[in-house]
Amino acid sequence: MNDTRLTTTWHDAPTQFAKVDGLPFAYRELGPVGGVPVVFLHHFTAVLDDWDPRVIDGVAANHHVITFDNRGVGASGGTVPSDLEAMGADAVAFIRALGYDTVDLIGFSLGGAVAQMVALQAPDLVRKIVLTGTGPRGGGGIDKMARIVGWAYLKAALARKDPRHFLFFPRTTEGKRAATEYFARLAERTEDRDQPISPWAGVAQLRAIVRGGKTRPDDLSVITQPAFVANGDHDLMVASEHSIDLARRLPNSQLTIYPDSGHGGIFQYHREFVPAVVEFLDA
Repeated sequence: MNDTRLTTTWHDAPTQFAKVDGLPFAYRELGPVGGVPVVFLHHFTAVLDDWDPRVIDGVAANHHVITFDNRGVGASGGTVPSDLEAMGADAVAFIRALGYDTVDLIGFSLGGAVAQMVALQAPDLVRKIVLTGTGPRGGGGIDKMARIVGWAYLKAALARKDPRHFLFFPRTTEGKRAATEYFARLAERTEDRDQPISPWAGVAQLRAIVRGGKTRPDDLSVITQPAFVANGDHDLMVASEHSIDLARRLPNSQLTIYPDSGHGGIFQYHREFVPAVVEFLDA
């Protein structure tokens, strides 16, 4: 790793485009050039601007960070696939289109499921993997997903808030404070912002999530790369028990469950999460 830096902060990282199978994929990169890049895979309905700047900047302080919109998401071209395997294949194609043959992965929620697909489809591509707010395919309970999301969107509409207030954070005093601070951080970038995800793209993602939940479980014992699994202790979207089960199925894993937090536990506990991830990547 050398001292050349792409850009200083997430606030300033320009949006770029790479051609993947003839389609433009939107991405941003920052941090030191060199070493193993850390590729972030984001959550259901998320685009580039939905990454917490404190998490991105914290990892990018000493690592080359790349975030991107997968096929059909945000400013990227094409149509969102309706299955996780295809999302994983698209992520592999994007990474290879940038010319990398080894990366670390950080996947949150849906991104964690896609990261598992990448590790299963192209194990030679992955050095280490961080899986947060996610579980294994076929873990069960996925039939509740649409109802939970629908109920959160209804409450959000009535309260005139982003649904993630209800999906990511507990409705406690501490949870509400963490949510307010999280959304304030997301608003820090005011220029060169990404396009929001389209409604039909979100529906396709939801179909992929539900299909993945009903699929026969993958043999995760073949993912032998070091894995860091994290979640909150009261995740409404992906039951915390699924993250525990995921860590159990991965032969070389470590697990962190953050107390009094939910699906967005890594954002609520970003001050603890970032140093832990950096230590994991550098070990």
